[in-house]
Amino acid sequence: MLTKKQLDLLTFIHRRVQRDGVPPSFDEMKEALDLRSKSGIHRLITALEERGFIRRLAHRARAIEIVKLPDSLEGGGFTPRVIEGDRGSPPRDALPVSGAAAMDLPVMGRIAAGTPIEAISEVATHVAVPQQMLGTGKSHYALEVKGDSMIEAGINEGDIVVIEEGSTADNGDIVVALVEGYEATLKRFRKKGNMIALEAANPAYQTRMLRQDQVTVQGRLVGLIRTY
Repeated sequence: MLTKKQLDLLTFIHRRVQRDGVPPSFDEMKEALDLRSKSGIHRLITALEERGFIRRLAHRARAIEIVKLPDSLEGGGFTPRVIEGDRGSPPRDALPVSGAAAMDLPVMGRIAAGTPIEAISEVATHVAVPQQMLGTGKSHYALEVKGDSMIEAGINEGDIVVIEEGSTADNGDIVVALVEGYEATLKRFRKKGNMIALEAANPAYQTRMLRQDQVTVQGRLVGLIRTY
């Protein structure tokens, strides 16, 4: 059983998907339901997800899988499908990439190439990434670089790094490392016995030596995009 607001939101999403092929933004949902803040939409989305009507996809903004609909909305056969709201046309805030076919990736925030900062999981914008940067069948996301500790690897502050998701890395890979569960940093990965070395590419920064249980690999660098 859905509340009236939950049903109103599900109806609005369904109708927008049927009309436009993409789900509405949170701002559009908020306006349609006459709510004062996005937090109310977040609560309704969570409730719909918990009740099995929708499924949100990790690391993708405005990507919702509609799992089922109430009888009042189905009106015939219904086939669940993934709706990726920023795929049909390039998002207005996407960073441009010229050339061959490109794929929009979420920019999850800023990653420290220097002193680690808090791990970031909020989608800040999107960036169009050439398909040739991306591994087949792999999940990817992007991060904006903050700091200069990787400059000798050709990674500057303000660059966008493309990351292939994964929890393992080979020695020498540049990785997104989560330190002690809350600090995220971009460094070169090396395993030394029971320790993990996170190496900077700038002599001004020292290599950090950490226990294996202090470091979680979140993905490895597969590409870089720079704007001028």
